[in-house]
Amino acid sequence: MLDDIDENEYVISVREHIARFPQDKRVPDNVYQERISACLECDFLDRGTCEVCGCYVEFRALMKDKKCPKKKWLKF
Repeated sequence: MLDDIDENEYVISVREHIARFPQDKRVPDNVYQERISACLECDFLDRGTCEVCGCYVEFRALMKDKKCPKKKWLKF
């Protein structure tokens, strides 16, 4: 599990997953950055995970069909 994963390899894996995510299913880069900024200011963010829904915010913020469970992305 997580104890057996090299942290550097994990970060590389996350970045690769984001890079491979289909363009037609992702929000524009500026929207992604705005969503991430909103998450960074949220009290429910804990080490990259949303404590409300359990998602990894860097993945959820990337997807066109996802919304913030606390409605902090309404303007994006």
